[in-house]
Amino acid sequence: MILLRVQRSLAAAGPKRAYHDLVTLPTANTTKPIVSHGPPGYSAVSGHVVTIFGCTGFLGRYLASKLAKMGTQVIVPYREEEDARIMKPMGDLGQIVRMEWDIRNDAQIAECVRHSDIVYNLVGRDYETKNFDFQSVHVAGAEKIAAVSADCGVPRFVHVSHLNASVDSPSKFYQTKALGEERVKAVFPTATIVRPGAMYGFEDKLLNNIAVSPWWWKLNGGKTQIRPVHVLDVAQVLADLMPTPQMSRTLSLPGPSTLTYEYLLDLVSAVTLRSFHSYAPAVPRGVATTIAKIAQNVWWPLISPDEVTRRHLNDSDVPGDWTELGITPTEIEALALTFLRRYRSTDTYTDPVAFPTRPAISV
Repeated sequence: MILLRVQRSLAAAGPKRAYHDLVTLPTANTTKPIVSHGPPGYSAVSGHVVTIFGCTGFLGRYLASKLAKMGTQVIVPYREEEDARIMKPMGDLGQIVRMEWDIRNDAQIAECVRHSDIVYNLVGRDYETKNFDFQSVHVAGAEKIAAVSADCGVPRFVHVSHLNASVDSPSKFYQTKALGEERVKAVFPTATIVRPGAMYGFEDKLLNNIAVSPWWWKLNGGKTQIRPVHVLDVAQVLADLMPTPQMSRTLSLPGPSTLTYEYLLDLVSAVTLRSFHSYAPAVPRGVATTIAKIAQNVWWPLISPDEVTRRHLNDSDVPGDWTELGITPTEIEALALTFLRRYRSTDTYTDPVAFPTRPAISV
């Protein structure tokens, strides 16, 4: 008992705060001091307060975890309590602050951002519902979050879009992503726009969906070109934007290689040691669109007509900004077994993997 008290007293009398613990925000429109304290890591106090809209989604969970491990206080706006519970153990006591919000409520948005020195907007939808369509989420919602953040004096704003965002795209999803970028820039001129490619990871909608429903990925004969990127690489970029000076520009984050859906089908088959996709028929685009329209009548998310359109569009051939950001993106083969081993049988669980030959991509 005495030794425990001595240990606690020594820890409390640790290194005192010094001038180097005071950090000035890399913006000119704020005087808020950032004072860090304690050793680096989970139990530190970085002095930063961050709000992540869309934090209960795929990318948001990893970003919140990374920031909380840096000792950052993370404001977690949520719609469903069950989705927000997973965030609780990501940070030390008091570092994860959950707050209920509605994208249509300015007062709730203001309450979520009023103490933050950087706001991330990761809100997005892969499909439309009767309450939230692409326009209301990607355009009006993004504009509202950026405008309220600007009114509350938030120094920095990071908006996550998509690599294929374009107002001329035949996909409404990509159109609204581009329009959302324009609206955000109009109300928050110094905002940073981040455009990642299709992300893969443990709970992704790419490798997991291919393993479960391979026939939907044979649209366009599997020839559609995609540039998948690891979700942790994107999360690391977003986390690194917190302590760095404001980057008032657009950052493109495509994967390190251009692949095809046909290759991803072969890759998943090789890793899971199942070849179900070879027996799946190639569904014509018209038939797939009709099925997708009928599927909108059920109350759980299935493939949407716009997603059928996106399966026929190649990823944008733009250079990535990874070198400038000091990060080397991970190739998908290096992690495929980690995410897909659970789809193996007990007899083949430890068998080695023979990866398929990569296709020759014609530009």
